[in-house]
Amino acid sequence: MLKKYLEIGKIVGTHGIKGEMRVTPWCDSLQFFCQFDTLYLKNGEQKLSVKSRPHKNVALVKAEGIDDPQQADLYRGKILYMNRDDITLDKDVFFVQDIIGLEVLDADTKESYGTVTDVLKTGANDVYEVKGKDGKSYYIPVIDDVVKQTDPENGCVLIKPMKGIFDDED
Repeated sequence: MLKKYLEIGKIVGTHGIKGEMRVTPWCDSLQFFCQFDTLYLKNGEQKLSVKSRPHKNVALVKAEGIDDPQQADLYRGKILYMNRDDITLDKDVFFVQDIIGLEVLDADTKESYGTVTDVLKTGANDVYEVKGKDGKSYYIPVIDDVVKQTDPENGCVLIKPMKGIFDDED
């Protein structure tokens, strides 16, 4: 089952005298982060009404009720969450948190190759890092020829492996 609240960033400090907080976003872009009017603490238990804006490589977040640097500093180190229901993703676009932990299966034989442990951004395409049952790490390029289906709801990724990914070809 997919988590309702997803980690989106970490409060790393304060900014100015009006209670703004500096947040390191854990998403693809500052623009994505700054579109939310509501963020959460404690995995969704505490709701914050916010206004955010990009500033260099961080987001500056002003939360309702936090009006000075001393109040804002109490939140330093806390993780911010977003509600999955507040955003609609395009088809075949997933949150990294939904992909990590998926079992990687052969699309034809259903043989298990291991579990996704990380999603690497390479520029051209993403790469799934997979920890095999043998304890080794393997790297699966997320391209149409290899990844046939990413299915977080059923807990798996179906692939047709390229030669050389799981065997030692020259």
